[in-house]
Amino acid sequence: MKTRKFLSIAFMALVFGATSFAQKTVMVGGAAMYPSKNIVENAVNSKDHTTLVAAVKAAGLVETLQSKGPFTVFAPTNAAFAKLPMGTVETLLKPENLKMLQTILTYHVVAGKMNASDIAKAIKKGKGKATLKTVSGGTLTAWMKGKNLYITDENGGKSKVTIADVNQSNGVIHVVDAVVLPKK
Repeated sequence: MKTRKFLSIAFMALVFGATSFAQKTVMVGGAAMYPSKNIVENAVNSKDHTTLVAAVKAAGLVETLQSKGPFTVFAPTNAAFAKLPMGTVETLLKPENLKMLQTILTYHVVAGKMNASDIAKAIKKGKGKATLKTVSGGTLTAWMKGKNLYITDENGGKSKVTIADVNQSNGVIHVVDAVVLPKK
């Protein structure tokens, strides 16, 4: 009986230990993104996501993105925000535009954890496209071109996933090269 209990505990330790090692640390914006930290704890260290972090803070979404989740976040880089028309980011960060900023940011978030392989399976099942429901209530369409994963917003705007599967303690981040926008 003791041997069986010991083997059971050893097996569980091996399984759970292997799971934590399976999630590797990924470099984003010159900083290590640790799977043991939450989305906000990691994002604040990325030099490529300072605009996103400032927007998340201004929108009052820090607490939400630090919560248990899990979340799938399509995280636009500073360069992605720079592609928006001049003055857009500054306008969105004004207190009177809080609701619009929250809607745009939560449009980049899908409830649940979807790694790139999960999204690829959904695309295959959908015969080339997968519809993802965002936390804001909108939809994103995921699709692939070769081995590259893309998302298209409700207005036809496209964004390429440049770094996939940045695992977090409360979900996963996919770095994207463009800001996606909900239907106007």
